[in-house]
Amino acid sequence: MPGWLGGLVEESFFVGCGTHENRRKNEKNIFCLGCCTSICPHCVPAHPSHPLSRVRRYVYNDVVRLEDLEKLIDCSFVQPYTINSAKVVFLKPRPQSRPSKVAGNTCSTCDRILQEPFRFCSLSCKVDHVLLQGEDLSSILFRFDESELAFSRFENLRMDNSDLLLDDDGGAVLEGPMQSKVGSPSGHAGRGSSGTKKNKSNAGFFPQIVLSLNNRRKGAPHRSPLS
Repeated sequence: MPGWLGGLVEESFFVGCGTHENRRKNEKNIFCLGCCTSICPHCVPAHPSHPLSRVRRYVYNDVVRLEDLEKLIDCSFVQPYTINSAKVVFLKPRPQSRPSKVAGNTCSTCDRILQEPFRFCSLSCKVDHVLLQGEDLSSILFRFDESELAFSRFENLRMDNSDLLLDDDGGAVLEGPMQSKVGSPSGHAGRGSSGTKKNKSNAGFFPQIVLSLNNRRKGAPHRSPLS
């Protein structure tokens, strides 16, 4: 396994950068294929000649845009999701309480339910399957053009991470024949409808208490009887 692939599926992302621990927005959300490690936006200028790839976040799991991964490795049969108008692939299998016992199409590695005709729920599951079959990973690896992953793509990187994060309120659309939608109860992916619901749900318990207290009618004060 090449170092960059092992690092990509094993590294910890969205943790604070030790080198820039005193800087704001120092989460590690970029992967350096040259150093095989995760870095934060403040580290980017120190890697001017290295190929870099962004890692994003969805429902507390690391994802990478499919168009970026396809420059590095064959992602066929890995189930992609469309989130915020971009197709992404999970790097690692998502936690599940127990393996599914439902008959149907499941991940060949972790048994998560999938859409047809996909066989893997994440990049890691595909890599593990190839290794378990005794096959050579070179059959799915591509010789990538480093200029397509160059430093220049990150020179104007926004430090607020708004272009790196995929918020949990965004709907996810399964890429498959059925185009099933998850993550958006109303069935409409995107920020518009789900964002409204989130705002309503964020009213929470405490604002209701405040509202009820403010709306209480004030009556005449009651004095305790003289003893």
